[in-house]
Amino acid sequence: MSDELSLSFGLIMKFSQYDISAALKRNIEGQGFNRPTDIQFKCIKPILDGQDVLAIAQTGTGKTAAFAIPILNLVAADKSRTKGIYALILAPTHELARQIHQTFISLGKGIKASAVCVYGGVDQEEQIRQLQSGASILIATPGRMFDLLSQKMIDITHLKILVLDEADHMLDLGFIEDIRDLIRKVPLRRQNLFFSATINKEIKKLAYSIVKNPIRIQISPNNSVAKSIDHGVAFIEMDDKRYFLGSFIQKNEEAKILIFVRTKVRAERVKLAMDRVNIQSVTLHGDKSQEEREQAMKSFHTGIIKILITTDVSARGIDVPNVDFVVNYDLPDSSETYIHRVGRTGRAGKRGTAISFCSTEEKHLYDLIESNLMSEIANIAINKADYAATLDLAFEPKNDWKALIKANELIIDKNRKQKKFKKKK
Repeated sequence: MSDELSLSFGLIMKFSQYDISAALKRNIEGQGFNRPTDIQFKCIKPILDGQDVLAIAQTGTGKTAAFAIPILNLVAADKSRTKGIYALILAPTHELARQIHQTFISLGKGIKASAVCVYGGVDQEEQIRQLQSGASILIATPGRMFDLLSQKMIDITHLKILVLDEADHMLDLGFIEDIRDLIRKVPLRRQNLFFSATINKEIKKLAYSIVKNPIRIQISPNNSVAKSIDHGVAFIEMDDKRYFLGSFIQKNEEAKILIFVRTKVRAERVKLAMDRVNIQSVTLHGDKSQEEREQAMKSFHTGIIKILITTDVSARGIDVPNVDFVVNYDLPDSSETYIHRVGRTGRAGKRGTAISFCSTEEKHLYDLIESNLMSEIANIAINKADYAATLDLAFEPKNDWKALIKANELIIDKNRKQKKFKKKK
């Protein structure tokens, strides 16, 4: 299918070759982009041609620009456009909505296509003011959008394009009925763009209730990970993880590190443990206010604070550049989630490293991940007596896992000999 798509698109290999406005090309170039990513190459032309799209693509593939570029061009080029929202992009979380909005702002400079972002957790007044000043593109979370829709602050009666981003996450958060309600309110004749990181029966059912004869695009196999990522696992007991994490961070004090935990309680406990050893960190989870979430993301994004501790739900869909390490403090419950997590590093031609801490009670999760992963996970031999020695050797800039394992074997062998000597005495 992908080969057929490539052939049908001709030989478009640079953004300069697309039939889009000169202003849009300048903005794309200004962002440092020359050639489209795989998802952009396969999406942009069908969207420009008015076709529905069903795309399976993960965060970090460039999918936001894949629909933002053609939408901006279509809005600006439509001379018959009436008042009201031309394109509606639904996102499951505040962070993702704001991230999408920023992409539209960056790419839309000098283009007659105004983008407004609305989401919950903040006062409505400023969002209403922006809507009243005129908006052709609306990026929204479902809850806030329906609030404003009920107040007649949003006009979607002339909607031309509907985008569902991270549709699988929307289902996970229970937005299915909201989506179905929305479908009943928008015009029947519209273009539909459906993006999901995963595909299953439920996602397919939702997708085909929305899209019509879509171009189907799947960017990568479900279990593929970037070749630019090194993987390592340390088998260490749950109560000892915080000590190992603290030492690891101190050995890599200039690195930007994204740490995944299973629960919001765990996130705060890990932060407290880092506070005790004077390591600055921020947390991101569902108990945070919108202001706190925005501040946490800003400080991590800019590098003011280099350690972000987050749950999977809160991190879903967000894209942070230049992450050096992803640490699975708690192992995820599926290889799919593992791939989502570690995909935050090893981007833009840079190498990244994923480190997993595996306790005895998590061994079954590790076995599941390892059996489904197409990349080698280096086993870092750890014991309590050798934490310091292990950390001195383990995380050199080159991430030489073979050397690491050999070094740890020597340490363990030395300890065994010492124990034997003591017994003889």
